[in-house]
Amino acid sequence: MQVDPTQAAGSKTGVANVVTGATLLGLAAVFVKWGLSGGATPITIGLYRMAFALPGIIWILRKQGFGSGPGATWAVFAGVAFAGDLSLWHESMRDTSAANATFIICGLTPVWVALFAVAFYGTRYRALGWLGQLFGVSGALLLALARGARVGTGRGEMLAILASFCYATFSLSISVSRRRISARQSLFWMSVGSLSTFAVLETWLREPLSGYSSLGWVGLVGLGLVIQLLAWLLISRGLGRVNIALGTLGLSLQQVATPFFAAWFLHEPLRLMGMFGGTLIVAGIYLVATGEWVRKSKGTVVVIDDPLNDST
Repeated sequence: MQVDPTQAAGSKTGVANVVTGATLLGLAAVFVKWGLSGGATPITIGLYRMAFALPGIIWILRKQGFGSGPGATWAVFAGVAFAGDLSLWHESMRDTSAANATFIICGLTPVWVALFAVAFYGTRYRALGWLGQLFGVSGALLLALARGARVGTGRGEMLAILASFCYATFSLSISVSRRRISARQSLFWMSVGSLSTFAVLETWLREPLSGYSSLGWVGLVGLGLVIQLLAWLLISRGLGRVNIALGTLGLSLQQVATPFFAAWFLHEPLRLMGMFGGTLIVAGIYLVATGEWVRKSKGTVVVIDDPLNDST
């Protein structure tokens, strides 16, 4: 069988985009820690992340248009859920390591998404998919409960588990949005939803918006430009050129990169039990992605398409 050179090149480019974007996401926890140490709060970190990214997203969409209708509405709702995820994630890193918080959120999110699909869409998993979910839960519980893996009292790990619910809601909502509008348009409305949520929280809590250290500002700018703008654009574009299993495996590199970036920039120790828990999570994500999602429909079994797999 001959492979279309154009398709092969597109697939390679897609993999490169996903891998690069996911690796950059590994820096997100480092930037958050810098923001927290520089005097910013979990809410103001999220506010500035969206505020710094939004002008760049608007500039990218200047010719395409912003999109509207149900796709935009779902993306705004996804942004609200994303704000909840970020707030809890930022708060969790006050009590645990960057690696643990990231491992738990990214490890449990596919499990919640899968269970939601089973409950509401009649989705069924083969044994491989259920094994992957077991790996993901086991790895997250190991990080949250094992004395040699968790950091401090475990409060940070518990907050990360709550954050994973919000991230699962975000993932499902953005998937619905992507069926109707492009990846860039969805990113724009998601960022608007998140920024609006953080603005409301800031108005209510009145937390300081200035007086941060230089390192704190580096973290805030890095989150906006490197993570929210560059990394997510690379990932959105890459997911449109690869299949879901390969894309999910590429995204799991965030969990691989985070502990090494944290060790390098934050001097966090690489704990053996923590690395084992993280390995279980990464393996679980891959198994869930390759667990053959199927759904009953009028007596037949159909494969559920990846809603992100048409990125523009």
